Amino acid sequence: MEDSDYESVLCVKPEVHVYRIPPRATNRGYRASEWQLDQPSWSGRLRITAKGKVAYIKLEDRTSGELFAQAPVDQFPGMAVESVTDSSRYFVIRIEDGNGRRAFIGIGFVDRGDAFDFNVALQDHFKWVKQQCEFAKQAQNPDQGPKLDLGFKEGQTIKLNIANMKKKEGAAGSPRARPTSTGGISLLPPPPGGRASTLVPPPGEQLSLGGSLVQPPVASGSGGATMSWPQPKPATAATADIWGDFTKSTGSASSQTQPGTGWVQF
Repeated sequence: MEDSDYESVLCVKPEVHVYRIPPRATNRGYRASEWQLDQPSWSGRLRITAKGKVAYIKLEDRTSGELFAQAPVDQFPGMAVESVTDSSRYFVIRIEDGNGRRAFIGIGFVDRGDAFDFNVALQDHFKWVKQQCEFAKQAQNPDQGPKLDLGFKEGQTIKLNIANMKKKEGAAGSPRARPTSTGGISLLPPPPGGRASTLVPPPGEQLSLGGSLVQPPVASGSGGATMSWPQPKPATAATADIWGDFTKSTGSASSQTQPGTGWVQF
């Protein structure tokens, strides 16, 4: 079913009075005090329905629901519905019979709250009609809608509050000192699970670490025979001056070589 064929009920009031009103001679508003309020022309039920954008004020019989008159309203406030100047419970509506004939009649509510509901029902309907028209225009022309401007205005500034951050010790980017071994030689640690390699001096030289002599290794695979390094050369005059008192003998000889051991005693 299309929206134009659907009719919704906006408001229903069980009691309303209809009055014949004199023609308006001037442009001033209608006054309910000029009507014969104690002698209404008709009394019944009022029902407001909506079909599309048009609202209909229908005056019906309380028992049978037979239609007495109806007033189509295409704009509110407008010529179809007007309020009187001396009361909030009375209105003037323009009724039509479907054949082009129109007439203005007065209606009034016994309860002031019923008159308020009548007025609000018409306002809400035409507010909804206005919103639907605006949505239809935006759908047809989406580029013409309001755009959000996020740019800075002239002279406008922004302030950022950033907490002080302490640099952690040993953070990335700071150089780390390498451990150094005794004697000024920088040695890298062995790989995980590996065995430290043994430094073997070349033939004819002695290995010295930290100023002490290291005993030469025993060659394996030669039947238990030992390999001795060559005997050091006797100290010259230049070396004697360097060693000083260590070359002088107070008792026994200060420098003797034990044959077969490969060690020098001082």
